[in-house]
Amino acid sequence: MPNPHATFATSIRFDPPIGDRRPDEVIRAPGGLTLVLDDTTRVRIDPYDRRSSGFVSVLEDLARRRRPAYVEVNPDTGTIALLLIPRPAWVISVSAGAENTLEVELHPSHARHFLRMSEENSDVLERRLRDALEAKRPVLLTEGHRGGIIDVRDVAPDPEWPLPPFPEPGGPSPPQTTRQTRRARFYTLWKWFWIPAWLSQCPSLATAQQVFDQIAAKTCDPTSPTDVWTLGGPCIPLLYPDDGCWARAHEMCRLLLQKGYSPRKLWISGPLHVDTPNHPDCFVDWAYYHVAPILCVRGPKLFDSQMMVIDPSLLKTPVTQAAWIFEQNNPNATLTETDASQFFRNGGTDPNYTETAKYLHDYHVLLLNRANELGPPPYQCP
Repeated sequence: MPNPHATFATSIRFDPPIGDRRPDEVIRAPGGLTLVLDDTTRVRIDPYDRRSSGFVSVLEDLARRRRPAYVEVNPDTGTIALLLIPRPAWVISVSAGAENTLEVELHPSHARHFLRMSEENSDVLERRLRDALEAKRPVLLTEGHRGGIIDVRDVAPDPEWPLPPFPEPGGPSPPQTTRQTRRARFYTLWKWFWIPAWLSQCPSLATAQQVFDQIAAKTCDPTSPTDVWTLGGPCIPLLYPDDGCWARAHEMCRLLLQKGYSPRKLWISGPLHVDTPNHPDCFVDWAYYHVAPILCVRGPKLFDSQMMVIDPSLLKTPVTQAAWIFEQNNPNATLTETDASQFFRNGGTDPNYTETAKYLHDYHVLLLNRANELGPPPYQCP
């Protein structure tokens, strides 16, 4: 049965209202601060809990954007025991997994999602997932900080909430046809006769490293919600490697295009496993794919160049495609190169980067909430 101490709230407000005051100031003021969920459940904000200020910041953001919250309440104190953030998605597949789990493929997502069948209400959650799959109906799905589905419910699509159409089967757009490939090669050879154009589109490795570092510096602060929006565009939640690579890649391509380069995207398909200190388990599993920008980088000899991967969520330098595959621990994974404009794995575009910004904001808030609970990355990893 569902957790009797958990509340799924679609309406969030504070009593008294916070206004322009700092969360910690309101929490410690005489009379304290109370969280009101759906106008029915009142939860006291504990002034002695180190997480309280972070809880308030995250909940304020959710309230401002009319997003729901999953709140578990300590029955002894009436304060927040756990705060999680539900996310909308389409259920693409449901299948039996290892170690008594149910593997769930979602869109948009490249992460591994699973339901532990040992949980008390797993049969109810499985039925909701399968019903949503059969009806092609979106769901609001809540997962723990370290994975595992703990709540599933229906959701009505909201134009203010990024949720793309139900995807058609298939992977990334196919590679170029033979005719297109010949045309691209001819264009590349033609550019070589115009050395200034080739030099501008294919930076040296040293310059590519500078560009890489500038993009990496756009990472979101895992402890400060004021950094969600920055001058010139949103920050990039590089310290939340769990999910959202398509939005990170699109924003990185925007930055590269802004600098005058011509990036493309490289999609790797297959089950992927990455060791990273930016997850409390010291690794992430990407069940289906990952994507990152690629950029032409010239070598020491004239007209010597190669496409290198720009992926600061994994690495600290531009790398070859072979090195990028190696980091994801699946030598049998397949690669597909697409234009920089492709947004999702199954297609679609976001020419104005409005959906990109919404996704980056969502994943930044997930990063903030996990850092508030478990501490900010990097974590202590072997």
